[in-house]
Amino acid sequence: MNILQEIEQEQIDQLSAGKSMPEFAPGDTIKVNVKVVEGERERIQAYEGVCIARKNDGLHSNFTVRKISYGEGVERIFPLYSPNLESVEILRRGDVRRAKLYYLRGRQGKRARIAERTDGYAAKLSAADREVALAAKEKNKKASAAKKTSKSKAKVETPVEVIEAKVEAKIED
Repeated sequence: MNILQEIEQEQIDQLSAGKSMPEFAPGDTIKVNVKVVEGERERIQAYEGVCIARKNDGLHSNFTVRKISYGEGVERIFPLYSPNLESVEILRRGDVRRAKLYYLRGRQGKRARIAERTDGYAAKLSAADREVALAAKEKNKKASAAKKTSKSKAKVETPVEVIEAKVEAKIED
């Protein structure tokens, strides 16, 4: 690498330290949380839409998200390594054949839909994510099995039996 590339890589490492950016592609529905400064206050604003373009250019990488707000199409370009970018969450994987989905600008309603990807791309989770998902699934299975066994073992008493038991207890006293 030449000197410029090395400096750029150092800046990327510095800006992305502490942030985990998921792998997403055009066609994916994502939620982007952005820091917004209003006077002295700072808050986080969520922007949810379809990623229609992605530009991978080192430090200058960015992605474009499109959403429909009150019937009007709104697009926003986010720099990938911006300090104002809090997090990106993937809500749905899209199945598209293009790298740039600018054709969605001219479509409305059902014509602007993107099919959901169900093949291996959606299953590209890291090994740690898979382990967490499997552990949660096993925990849910054990909890539901425990509920079933506790219900079957518990004796259901009618109100008459409860009253009789109280009366017998008072007689013994």
